[in-house]
Amino acid sequence: MRTKTLKKNKINVVTLGCSKNVYDSEVLMGQLRASNKEVVHEEEGNIVVINTCGFINNAKEESINTILEFVQKKEEGLVDKVFVTGCLSERYKPDLQKEIPNVDEYFGTTELPGLLKALGADYKHELIGERITTTPKNYAYFKIAEGCDRPCSFCAIPIMRGKHRSTPMEDLVIEAEKLAAKGVKELILIAQDLTYYGLDLYKKRNLAELLQRLAMVEGIEWIRLHYAFPTGFPMDVLELMRNEPKICNYIDIPLQHISDPILKSMRRGTTKVKTTKLLEEFRAAVPGMAIRTTLIVGYPGETEDDFQTLKQWVKDMRFERLGCFTYSHEENTHAYNLEDDVPEDVKMDRANQIMEIQSQISWELNQQKIGKEFKVVIDRKEGGYFVGRTEFDSPDVDNEVLINAAEGYLRTGEFCNVKITAAEDFDLYAELV
Repeated sequence: MRTKTLKKNKINVVTLGCSKNVYDSEVLMGQLRASNKEVVHEEEGNIVVINTCGFINNAKEESINTILEFVQKKEEGLVDKVFVTGCLSERYKPDLQKEIPNVDEYFGTTELPGLLKALGADYKHELIGERITTTPKNYAYFKIAEGCDRPCSFCAIPIMRGKHRSTPMEDLVIEAEKLAAKGVKELILIAQDLTYYGLDLYKKRNLAELLQRLAMVEGIEWIRLHYAFPTGFPMDVLELMRNEPKICNYIDIPLQHISDPILKSMRRGTTKVKTTKLLEEFRAAVPGMAIRTTLIVGYPGETEDDFQTLKQWVKDMRFERLGCFTYSHEENTHAYNLEDDVPEDVKMDRANQIMEIQSQISWELNQQKIGKEFKVVIDRKEGGYFVGRTEFDSPDVDNEVLINAAEGYLRTGEFCNVKITAAEDFDLYAELV
């Protein structure tokens, strides 16, 4: 008589939201594999872990829909267990337990040991820097801190991620070395706030020293800075950026708005004059650097005058990279006490106007690149093109460089020099040199 074989559990980790969630999922997967668990990322598995986002309404909707989708699969017998972690369950656990009780268990953002235990795995403290990367092999997101101490009125991140906590430099260097050994060439530094790095551990802003130490790691060729807060930015970073070839001449600095009444209500701790001066100092210190920013339109009380001020400023500043979001009215934030008084269609119209201006700026700046040579890294092959990026471009959000595959074979992660032959709003076409 044949005995029924025991089904082997396969854990499928599904990641929603930002690059910080990607990082957290990779750490979870590394821990699971260290406990000899079979783990996949967004493939078929009979146990599902959904790493959710709870930042703004659209993200919350996507997270809830994904949970409902897998709960349905559980009811149909297609999966055995569904666990939910991340920002949405940190923020709304009691509500979720009540509304979607068919999830096996909910975990917050700081409950990794508990989640591992529920999955039959042990949390291993000694696994510094061990993770299973889900990005193309040549780059990895590199989280240097967690949480945020800023009081921004519109933001729910401190509710979901807690106070700012820097990761010790020694641990980050070990992690960078392990990534380099796996073939990672580019570190994309992320945190809720890079500017604050080190204040809690070393009693000073210590981003520059961390960058120096990471630049010494053999195999790492590019280091890119994401999510720097404008107030209190450590200016010694700019000198390092200018002099250290491994640090990309690129910075992502979310500015949110520029009208003084809106900045004050947003509790950003800065003004139009101070912000403009900071950006001028950036460009003077590192000529040719690419500045990426994000803006919010439709914040409570944003008048047509406020919007026109923002619009004119976007035209004047000519950001290399810019994204624009409509304001989302978030519970338990300071701004939730204000009336969400800008109609949804006005918010959308304002966002579209900003992106139209930016599209034209991007096209004009890209035209200036025609005929020039750049070093690019190859991320992937798509159709008849190898797709790469310059140091001025981050994956998924910025320009891409398309090289005709008929010109020769290029490997993912390979660096090569190209000459730009044509340019559109967000795509550059190039030939090998």
